[in-house]
Amino acid sequence: MSQPTDESRVLVIYTGGTIGMLIGNRGYVPEPFFLTETLKSQTRFHDPLQDSLFSNSGSVQGFRQFLSQSGRSSPSGPSPTTAEFKPPTLLVRSSRPIGNFATRGLGGLNQLDAPAPPTCVKLAENLYEAHLPSLITPRSSVSGGGGSKSIRYAILEWNPLLDSSNIETEDWIRLASEIELNYSFDAFVILHGTDTMSYTSSALSFLLEDLGKTVILTGAQIPLSQLRNDAVDNLMGALSIAGNYIIPECCLYFNHTLFRGNRVSKISSYDLGAFQSPNFPPLVNVGIDIIVNWNDVIRQTSLRRFRAHKVMSPHVATLRLFPGIATATIRAFLSPPIRGVVLESFGSGNAPQRPDLILAFKEACDRGVVIVAISQCMKGSVSDAYEAGRELAAVGVVAGSDMTPECALTKLSYLLSKPELHVEDVRKLVSTPLRGELTRQSATTLSQTTINQNIENIQGLLSEFVRLSGRPETPQITISLPTEATQDAAASWTSTAAEAASTEAALLPFLIHAAAARNDAEAVKFCLEAEATTDSIASPGPSNVASGLANTLDAASGGSPLHAAALNGSTECVDILLSRGALVHLRDTLGHTALYYAARRGHERIVNVLVQAGASLSGLDGGFAAWAVKTAIQNADHVSRDIWLKAGVHTEDF
Repeated sequence: MSQPTDESRVLVIYTGGTIGMLIGNRGYVPEPFFLTETLKSQTRFHDPLQDSLFSNSGSVQGFRQFLSQSGRSSPSGPSPTTAEFKPPTLLVRSSRPIGNFATRGLGGLNQLDAPAPPTCVKLAENLYEAHLPSLITPRSSVSGGGGSKSIRYAILEWNPLLDSSNIETEDWIRLASEIELNYSFDAFVILHGTDTMSYTSSALSFLLEDLGKTVILTGAQIPLSQLRNDAVDNLMGALSIAGNYIIPECCLYFNHTLFRGNRVSKISSYDLGAFQSPNFPPLVNVGIDIIVNWNDVIRQTSLRRFRAHKVMSPHVATLRLFPGIATATIRAFLSPPIRGVVLESFGSGNAPQRPDLILAFKEACDRGVVIVAISQCMKGSVSDAYEAGRELAAVGVVAGSDMTPECALTKLSYLLSKPELHVEDVRKLVSTPLRGELTRQSATTLSQTTINQNIENIQGLLSEFVRLSGRPETPQITISLPTEATQDAAASWTSTAAEAASTEAALLPFLIHAAAARNDAEAVKFCLEAEATTDSIASPGPSNVASGLANTLDAASGGSPLHAAALNGSTECVDILLSRGALVHLRDTLGHTALYYAARRGHERIVNVLVQAGASLSGLDGGFAAWAVKTAIQNADHVSRDIWLKAGVHTEDF
């Protein structure tokens, strides 16, 4: 089934947690079916006919029309009710059986009362698939989004549901595997208990290598079963962001805030604001408007396809220092099979300077144990400002900068699981930002741009703009500052850095689209280099894509510069844009990706490059692609057939 352009598809993986619990004899317990059945009954989460109040209150006229038609039948007969309407199913894969309700502990629930399980097919060892019934939200628009959109989602419910205190390393790997198996979805929301959510979000940020889509973990402090709860806001907020914005990171959403997943810690067991990111600002703030801090969103510059890493080293642990800690305790703690230790040190990375204690750390480091020092303080970073901290570094302890304990532990486990990495490689990488998990210390500061430099930049920008307009003779553009004699006259150009930056931000998006379409690689480079001097680039179209000029959208087509380059066969421009963070999963207003346009125009090398970078056909691409392959086979057009097959068309599609 083709995907409508005004609809995004999100896979919700429900692991358990407070959000779907009910009160049992011994407190809150997870209950199968409850979450899905509750969401089905609430029109804000499920409006299959798009006939709810939420879908018809976008305007006064729409609301009045909704009231006038309520309870009436159409001329052709009664319209179907929500109960009679069967929404389309979505194909979901898992490493475990899907919907195997017979093995659930249902207690007093009669099996006949339970929802009919989907038909689960075993494809291979540890690979199952089923068509799960989908839910769909009412049409709505978000800040910066292009028109109204519905979010269609399926819920993959784990069996059994887990309290987050029971989450193990194998469950992190299972989550990563399920995202990999279902990577055709536009985005992913993981429902999880709050106690260990920050561990899971940190672990997934490393396990999901070269991630190009949005992954959001969320949950609740008060379950959905209670009248007053935070579950509705958290789930709807996570769905709205996942369905409308491409933020290619593993994130955590809670209490109207989206955090980078490896930057958070749980700081309260009773506040609704249960999480904080002490050393990094939120990626999204949700208030009256949804404000995305695009400059802080990671730009994907890797040309590798997404993959899930499926191993974590179990031989890691966290050691918290305290005054008077015995050396014997530390020696025992650092003994085999321990391979990595997160050392929670005092202040900015200090430890007791007792010779026997320092010797214990040195012996462990010499033996190959990787010790990473982080601070016990919520805010701040490990540094070498004090002699006590320098002694740790001298014996081989690595500074963990401002990583959270959860992040440092999971990162160490991830790195130590890679057999190709030697101990020195791990020590180097653990203090290097891989997923934005730590702040890189910079020894240089940017100098303020001078007035003359501002004028020179704008002058070059305008000249490039005129050159790309296609005129046979390019005029020389010169901008001059007012002289003393004309100071009182209205200057044609002002000279502040802010005004220069705003001028560049207004012109660069148009310029890079023109350059990509004309295969002008030098002009594309010029734009991207000019971007470095501009605080932010404002897209003239919908602003629901990642930061950076490489992803700015054309107001008319909704396409990115990568769309233009792929359509026109600009191979060099495609390479440059991908290296600067262009997103391969973006779809234009017609629902097509850059890969679709490259394949349709027969640009084989661009198809190969995009596929290598993780691109896949999605949205409305599939229907035409299957037809194109079938037609190519009938016409014996082997070139076109091979290009579409390389783009990812499967023979079973036709």
